[in-house]
Amino acid sequence: MSFKRIGDYIQLVDQKNTDNAVSNLLGINITKNFMPSVANVSGTDLSKYKVINKGQFAYSAMQVGRDETIRLALYSEDNPAIISPAYLVIESKDENKLIPEYMMMWFQRPESDRFGWFISDSSVRASLDWDRFCEIEIPIPDIEEQKKYLAIYKGLLDNQKSYENSLDDLQLICDTYIEDLIKTEESKSLGDYILQSDERNTDLEIDNLLGVSVKKIFIPSRSKKEQLNLSNYKIVRQRKFGYISVTSRNGGKISIAILDGDPGLVSSTYTVFEVDNTEELLPEYLYLYFQRSEFDRYARFNSWGSARETFDWNEMCNVKLPIPSIEKQKAIVTIYHTLETRKKLNEQLKGHIKPLCPVLMRGVIESNEIH
Repeated sequence: MSFKRIGDYIQLVDQKNTDNAVSNLLGINITKNFMPSVANVSGTDLSKYKVINKGQFAYSAMQVGRDETIRLALYSEDNPAIISPAYLVIESKDENKLIPEYMMMWFQRPESDRFGWFISDSSVRASLDWDRFCEIEIPIPDIEEQKKYLAIYKGLLDNQKSYENSLDDLQLICDTYIEDLIKTEESKSLGDYILQSDERNTDLEIDNLLGVSVKKIFIPSRSKKEQLNLSNYKIVRQRKFGYISVTSRNGGKISIAILDGDPGLVSSTYTVFEVDNTEELLPEYLYLYFQRSEFDRYARFNSWGSARETFDWNEMCNVKLPIPSIEKQKAIVTIYHTLETRKKLNEQLKGHIKPLCPVLMRGVIESNEIH
């Protein structure tokens, strides 16, 4: 089968938001998905922005060479959106000859991105303009063949989406459980259940240097260990917590995490603490509470200071939270761990689907070569 010039099957669309009827402003990310625009459009005349409808593509011709990615995304929502005038809106001239989803499958391939990078111009932005884009050739079999490969791909996507929806249900169960506890259980002072830990790395037995991100997980520190005196660093052991008291630079979040793994080190500026009696309070249950947005708001509201606002140890001890029976705590933690495991599996599923695009497209090519 011969490859066909894509420009013979697609055309530009230039529908402006003249009546300002559409306000959903989107952009395209490097993974070829639409996302809410981060542009500050205060005072901007959105009537000059382009409207994109279901089944149409948004295309950014700029920086293809820099990013080694053809920024092309297929819009699939029923309600229209608007995009920057800098984008091009593209549609299939005849969906009985080229199905938009089939075309998107082709441009999901890393080979397509590499080719786009190869033919982009030599300008500072390394653009792939409309005329050059139209010269790209792709295999376009008959419409039934396109539908066949699309059905396979959509089946995989639908299965993954169904699995993802089940995660939402599980998250709702977990959130509802804690909400009910807040309403029905007596709130108790956290300070009655936790103790500070100040174990230092005096004999240099540990060199696993860690930090805490705003995602509330321990991460490897970027500090150069060979330039540091690690003997004064604090040791964090399994099921212990570490947190940074400064909250004024974290975007409304407090950086706190529980260690689930080998012992590590954190700077002496961190506060390290542990649950005093794990038969009364599970550290994992407490961590779930720390992950809730209302705890971030509480910590931020109760932070004090001038140049830097901090949520100190005394404020941490003043936190009130529901502490149910250990059996209820275990039940909630079990649901949470199940949810986290399934989230990881879902990411693996998504990671496996995209690489199948080249395999399916190779099938298109080989099938038509035989015929």
